[in-house]
Amino acid sequence: MRWAGQRVDAEAPGTLPGLGSIAGLVRSVTTPEFQGITFHEVLARSALNSVPGTALPFNWTVNPYRGCSHACRYCFARPTHQYLELDAGRDFDQQIVVKTNVADVLRREVARPSWRREQVALGTNTDPYQRAEGRYRLMPGIIEALAGSGTPLSILTKGTLLRRDLGLLSAASAEVSVSIGLSLALGDEDLRRRLEPGVPSVRGRLELIRAIREAGLPCGVMVAPVLPWLTDSTDQLDQLMSDLSAAGATGVTPLLLHLRPGVKEWFMQWLAHDHPNLVSRYTSLYAHGSNASPSYRKSFDQKLRPLLTKHGFARPSTHRAAPITGMHHSAPSQEPLF
Repeated sequence: MRWAGQRVDAEAPGTLPGLGSIAGLVRSVTTPEFQGITFHEVLARSALNSVPGTALPFNWTVNPYRGCSHACRYCFARPTHQYLELDAGRDFDQQIVVKTNVADVLRREVARPSWRREQVALGTNTDPYQRAEGRYRLMPGIIEALAGSGTPLSILTKGTLLRRDLGLLSAASAEVSVSIGLSLALGDEDLRRRLEPGVPSVRGRLELIRAIREAGLPCGVMVAPVLPWLTDSTDQLDQLMSDLSAAGATGVTPLLLHLRPGVKEWFMQWLAHDHPNLVSRYTSLYAHGSNASPSYRKSFDQKLRPLLTKHGFARPSTHRAAPITGMHHSAPSQEPLF
C-alpha cells in the first residue's frame, strides 16, 4: 500500500469516462490527505514527449502528472484534460493522472544509443512539484535518469516541494546544465488564495528562490499571468519586482493573462463571482482572441520597461528556464497519454 488509510475506488477500468478505455490504468485512489482529489495511477508506455517544430528552445518534455491540484483558474493546460473526456474545470483540479513508472521508463529511453541528449523540460504542461509529488516522489528518479545520462534539464514550478530535491539538483548541475524557473505573479496573498487555492504562499515561494540561489543554482521567475486591472498597476508590479530582486531572482519574464478556449470560460466564471464589475472590461479586452488587445499590450509594455530597468531585470535574462514560458502561448501538448 502506498498510503496508510487509503481507499481504492476502482481496481478495474471504468471509474470515469475516457479513463476506462485507456490502457495502463492500474487503479484509482483517494485518501483523506487529499480530500476531493482522485489519483488515477497508470503505467506509462513512454516518458519522453516530442514537441518538434515549435519556437521553443527544447524539443522534449516529461510530464509525470496530468491535471493539477494547484487549481489555478487561469491555467493554460486545462484543455488537455478534455483528451481524457474529462472537463477542463473541476476535473482538471481533482482528477489527477499519475504515471507511477515514469522514472523507470525514462531511464530506459535515455539509455538508448539513439538518444542525442537534447534538453528536456519539466513543468511545461502541469506542475511536477504539485502536492501529489510529496507522496509519489517521481521527480528524484526523473532527475537522476536525466543527469545520469548526460541530458540537460529545466524545471518550471510553483511548488515549494522542489526544496526537497535541491541537493540532488545541485549535484546534477555538476554533470549537466540545470535550469530552474519559478512562477510567481500574485503578490496579494488574499487574491492568491482565491485564484490559486492550491499554490504555496507568496512568502513560501520567495523563500524558495533564496534557497535555490543559496544552493548555487540560477532561478528565473515567471511573473505570469499578470491580470489586467487586478495585478497590473505600477505600484503592484514595482513591489513584486522589488521582492523578487531581494530574494535573488536571476531574471524575470512577465507575461499577460492568456485566455484560450477551455480556459477562458473557467476563468470568467471566477471573475463573475469575485469581480463582477470587471466582466464587461475583460469581455472587451479579449474579444478577438486569447490575447489582450494590442493597445493594452502596448501600454503594459511601456509601463513595464522602466520597472525592469529599476530592479535590474532589463538585461538579458541570466536564467535559462525562461524559454519554458513559451508553452503558455503554444497549443496544448498532444503528448501520448500513457
